[in-house]
Amino acid sequence: MAPRSKVVGLPKDVKEWLDNALIEANFGDYELLAGALQDKGFDISKSSLHRYGSVFETRLAALKIATEQAEAIAKSVPDEENALGDALLRVIQEKTFSMLMTMENPDKVSFAALAKIATEVGFASTNVKEFRSKVKTRAREAAAAVSGIAKKAGLTDDAIDIIKRKILGIAE
Repeated sequence: MAPRSKVVGLPKDVKEWLDNALIEANFGDYELLAGALQDKGFDISKSSLHRYGSVFETRLAALKIATEQAEAIAKSVPDEENALGDALLRVIQEKTFSMLMTMENPDKVSFAALAKIATEVGFASTNVKEFRSKVKTRAREAAAAVSGIAKKAGLTDDAIDIIKRKILGIAE
């Protein structure tokens, strides 16, 4: 078994500094970073930093790609109803449930961790539903207020209905 990376064992503030320094240095200057860590009292070789940096760079690149793709999807397929979020929550719930049901070696899987996932997914789902309800309520209130203002301004009933339908299109 390979020894644990010294980078992983760094204090949180030093590790955050290192992660930011790696990004700023475009995942280079490992010798300089090793010297800076030495000045801070941590003896980590440039080879160890390079191994850590390579994994970190790969993960960061994957995260950037995923973020760009998610932004592209969000722009091309508006999701006011959060159908994608609901689907993701359902997938997480299903996978967690499947893991619980098919556990061959329960000692290797933390039931507490799975329960925490299930609980957090449940809270996320509830929060999304509450948010939707609030948006619908605000849209209905806005439609009623605009309707009253529009009548006072002399708009026709047809024009008022068109405005209300546009506003309520957000909520319905």
